[in-house]
Amino acid sequence: MAATNIHPQAIVDPKAELAEGVSVGPFSIIGPNVRIDAGTEVGPHVVIDGHTSIGKNNKIFQFASLGAQPQDKKYAGEPTKLIIGDNNTIREFTTFNTGTVTGIGETRLGNDNWIMAYVHLAHDCVVGNHTIFANNASLAGHVTIGDWVILGGYSLVHQFCILGDYCMTAFAAGVHKDVPPYVMAAGYRAEPKGLNTEGMRRRGMSPEQIERVQHVYKVLYRQGLAYNEAKAQIIELAQSQEEVQVFADFFAQSTRGVIR
Repeated sequence: MAATNIHPQAIVDPKAELAEGVSVGPFSIIGPNVRIDAGTEVGPHVVIDGHTSIGKNNKIFQFASLGAQPQDKKYAGEPTKLIIGDNNTIREFTTFNTGTVTGIGETRLGNDNWIMAYVHLAHDCVVGNHTIFANNASLAGHVTIGDWVILGGYSLVHQFCILGDYCMTAFAAGVHKDVPPYVMAAGYRAEPKGLNTEGMRRRGMSPEQIERVQHVYKVLYRQGLAYNEAKAQIIELAQSQEEVQVFADFFAQSTRGVIR
C-alpha cells in the first residue's frame, strides 16, 4: 500500500483519520471528524468537513464540498453524518450535506457511483450503487435513489421522493412524485415515458424478463386501472416473477404517490 500523500499546502486537522494510500491535493481542507479510507484521492481546493466517512478508492475532484451543514433552518449543530462508500467518482463543485436529526441523521452515497459536476445531495438523502448523476442534477432533502439509476442533466427531485432501481430521468426533468423501477421519466412535472429497456439489457436481463416488466408497465400505465388496482395486480405478479419483486418493494416504500 502506498504511503499517505498530503500536499504541504493542504490543511488536514490532526484529529482527522486518513488511511494509507490517501492523497490530498494543495489548498484542500480536511476537518477533525473526517475519516478517509485507503486509496481515495482528494484533489486540490476540496473542503471535507463535518462527521464525514469516505470509503476506499474514491476520486474527488477540485472544488467539491463534502460534509457541510445541512441547508435546514432547524439544524442546531447536531453531529449528523455524511457517509460515502467505495469506488465513487465525485466531480467538480459537487455539494453533499450531512443529515438532520429530524431525518435519518445521515446522508449516504453507496458504491461505484458516477457523480458529475455541480450535483447537490441534500440532507438525509440515500443514494444506492452504480448510479449516474449528470451535471447539475439536484436532490432535495430525504430523497431515496435506488441502484443503477440515471439522472439526466439538470434533473430536480422534490423532497421525500423515491426513485426505484434502474429508472432514468430525461434532461431537466422535474420529479415531484415517486418514479417506479425501470421507468423513464421526462418533463417539468415528470411523466412516464416508457421503460429503460437498454439499461435492463446491459444488466443482463433476458428478453423474457424484459417482456414481463413491459407487462407491468402496461398494467400500471396503459390499461386505465386505478392506481391501487394496478398496484394490487403487480404485487400479485411479484409473488411468481422475481424481476417484478422490485416493484413490490418500491410500492412498500412509496409515500408521495407515483408519476402517472
